Amino acid sequence: MQEVYDFLKKAQTYYLATTEGDQPRVRPFGTIDIFEGKLYIQTGRNKDVSKQIKANPKIEISAFDGAGGTWLRIQAKAIDDPRREPKVHMLEAFPSLKDRYSPDDGNTQTLYLTDVVATFASFTGAPRVVKF
Repeated sequence: MQEVYDFLKKAQTYYLATTEGDQPRVRPFGTIDIFEGKLYIQTGRNKDVSKQIKANPKIEISAFDGAGGTWLRIQAKAIDDPRREPKVHMLEAFPSLKDRYSPDDGNTQTLYLTDVVATFASFTGAPRVVKF
């Protein structure tokens, strides 16, 4: 899990895919955090991505390390954690979000990833899979 976290932090921007009915939806994300031994992402409950994850928690994430020529694909389930503690932790990790989100605003949503299958790949080597 730490290796996946480190890759996403270094990439800064990753792309999160959900589904809406039979239509894929992809958007850039940047929040990634480890809290209580789980990998977390953050969004707003009022956003379409939150509604899509609620309807179907299966997501995919993709990120590219241009300097290293490697990329990461993640298959996972995103599970809502409504507790205040992961929200506080996430906002401390990303203080730039504090002007838009608060642990007590009813909108801030933190989700942890389960059933993670992370594939590290490049044009020069065989893919390597990490599961957690």
